[in-house]
Amino acid sequence: VLIMPLSALAMSHEGGGNMAGTNHGEQGGMAMDGGMFMLENQVVDGVTAMVHLKDVKAAMAKMGMSETHHFMVMFTDNASGKPIETGTVAVKIKGEKGEAGPAVELMGMQGHFGADITLPAKGDYHFTLGTKLQDGKSRKFEFEFHYQ
Repeated sequence: VLIMPLSALAMSHEGGGNMAGTNHGEQGGMAMDGGMFMLENQVVDGVTAMVHLKDVKAAMAKMGMSETHHFMVMFTDNASGKPIETGTVAVKIKGEKGEAGPAVELMGMQGHFGADITLPAKGDYHFTLGTKLQDGKSRKFEFEFHYQ
């Protein structure tokens, strides 16, 4: 497993670095410092989506909440290399048993869209992101995550 410090992650976003096509290893992602997981980038219709999951289970439990992860996605316009920070984004989560929960709307947050989500057990998860970004086009992105 490769480990990337969060400072390197921040620099890759601040400098407009394009990590499209980067292979982040097996099992649908790469473990990073601080309980952060980076899923493989996906490009749909000229836009790159970069998804990160942060393990927040312990912090949320201290507050009596059941959420286990912060789901965040950053979008980049491939033509300009600029971040896309406005639009509507929602995620549907499907677990190993095939059950899909209701769509969770992601809020715009300082350069990304995010929401706290619950992954109730270890196993394989499929995330479907539906978007209508600032260009008005609807796009669908698909991601896999193996929660260990």
